[in-house]
Amino acid sequence: MVPFWGESASKIKFIILWFQYINFMYNCVMNLQQLSVFREVMKTGSVSAAARNLHRTQPAISASLKALETSLGVALFHREGRRLTPVPEAHYLLAEATEILDRMAMTASNLSELRNRARGTIKVAAMPGTSAFLMPDFVSRFIAEKPGVQVTLATRSSPQILSMIAAQSYDVGFCDVKVDTARRDLFEAVHLRRNCVVAVRNDHRLAGKPQINAADLDDEPMGTLHTGHRVYEDTERAFVRAGARFNVRVQAQYFLPLFHFIEAGQICAVVDAMSAESHQRMHGVKGNIHFANFSPEVAFGYSIVTPQQRPPSALAQEFVESWERYVRELIDAKPSNEGAK
Repeated sequence: MVPFWGESASKIKFIILWFQYINFMYNCVMNLQQLSVFREVMKTGSVSAAARNLHRTQPAISASLKALETSLGVALFHREGRRLTPVPEAHYLLAEATEILDRMAMTASNLSELRNRARGTIKVAAMPGTSAFLMPDFVSRFIAEKPGVQVTLATRSSPQILSMIAAQSYDVGFCDVKVDTARRDLFEAVHLRRNCVVAVRNDHRLAGKPQINAADLDDEPMGTLHTGHRVYEDTERAFVRAGARFNVRVQAQYFLPLFHFIEAGQICAVVDAMSAESHQRMHGVKGNIHFANFSPEVAFGYSIVTPQQRPPSALAQEFVESWERYVRELIDAKPSNEGAK
């Protein structure tokens, strides 16, 4: 137990320090005002003109100059009646005061832009499928009206993204790894799900179907992610349930490389919806791939992760919220086939 007198002494010390801080801040504000008055007098050459420009009375301007001289311990003007003649020290102070006031004005402007989310930095880490098109496209539109915003976009695997967010060094990560409850002290996470789609070449026998079943792909050469990824395992189970052979010909770490083999007519593939959307937006009407719903369903999870131990800036918070809305709109939409038309 802390003795009563000890606790009271601590409170008194805190109150004294608080009042000292308030007095310091008050003096800082007053000194800036005094410097502003001094600069205006030097610019205009008279107290009356400075008072008029600053919308203050002449006695207030004179008092401010006197207070500045007192605080500096230096006479800045030679006074003859109402006439003020700057001494050499005043010209030196003018250069310093101008730099200080301009810097403060710039700082205030920058803080205002930060508050209004027009300035700042955003560091984003995203998995390759999203980094190829969707994330840069989104970021480009997000900063279109924010010329003061700087962006770092890193492309990493999902485990690497979690490590970067865990280090609290990036503002947001987008990956396909669900964050364990045990690691929630390092992350904030939003989890989203969307069923995968089937990708086949436009002239494939199944290209006209809005939905392709696992049985339709019996013994068809397939592309998929590496063994051990849940999409591989879920797709394999879907084929087993349908009594179809899962004939894996090409495996890749990410979905995007599979599209090359699909366009060559060498494989079909069950891919996530955002990779499909990326491919369609990159290739448009020149695309040579048809996308269809897949049955039985194979779900793909997306995670938007943010650092738990570092509060986001207003700009980063706006970015994360906007990205979440963007992703939800994409994954709620049905697969389009603009490239197949």
